[in-house]
Amino acid sequence: MAVVLRSSPLLWTRVAAMVFACVAFSVSMYGSRLTHGTGDWCVFCWSFSFVGTLLIILVEMFGLQTRAPVSWKNFPITFACYASLLCLSASIIFPLYFLKGFAGRTEMINCRIVSTVFSCLATIAYLSEVSLSKARPGEVSGYMATAPGLLKVCETFIACIIFVFISEPESYKQNAATQWCLAVYCICFILSAGIIVMCVGECTGCLPFSFARFLSTYALLAVSMYLSATIIWPIYKFDNKHGGQSHRPNICGSSIGLCPWDKLVAITVLSSLNFILYLADLIYSARLVFVNA
Repeated sequence: MAVVLRSSPLLWTRVAAMVFACVAFSVSMYGSRLTHGTGDWCVFCWSFSFVGTLLIILVEMFGLQTRAPVSWKNFPITFACYASLLCLSASIIFPLYFLKGFAGRTEMINCRIVSTVFSCLATIAYLSEVSLSKARPGEVSGYMATAPGLLKVCETFIACIIFVFISEPESYKQNAATQWCLAVYCICFILSAGIIVMCVGECTGCLPFSFARFLSTYALLAVSMYLSATIIWPIYKFDNKHGGQSHRPNICGSSIGLCPWDKLVAITVLSSLNFILYLADLIYSARLVFVNA
């Protein structure tokens, strides 16, 4: 089997991202002394990104793209987008839990600083890979290389973060309104994830209806649902008249990471962000339908 390694900006960007992610998780496991479960998540982000990028490089090196059980027009950029978001989350979470409140220049602190720096570098490298891989005007490429496809990745990732913050039943079992918000997050996540799976697995042609019209219809539905959640969630969580708490508790000032009230604020912000992403997705999907009509 012939080994083909063509030098290109995309290849070297992938190599850089892989090296940065490798250094981040290697140093963190060597001397960072991660005792909190959040540290395991950060290590997973870096190691998952490293392994996936290594796999992509090996497949292209040995020319196995046609034998892969996925669409190679969609898979690499989808993975790069997820890897950039994973490394970005680790770059934010890791210093929040493992550098905030720590002082001195011990080996443990130095290792944590190094992991944070290389996590940021890995994020930049993966974002560069996405920029190099995305579709250009007039270029024929897979759906995941287009703006709507990349938006789907961001939408599902943000939904996963919302699920982490809303995991405690007390967050959503307050009343039917907050339970509706949880339903919105779940339904939109499942449908967006299903679209990504169909595109990566090249199953869109199996649908009994137009895929483009399905995308625009779903985007309109998702915008309407997220708009309701964006309005309802803060009303029932921060308005005293509806059982919410408008002021940040004093206990949050001494807690490590995010306290329950901070998580409610994060869900509000992330819901608004996802609403904006779905709105942009609707605009792109509508243009796709009308241009192809």
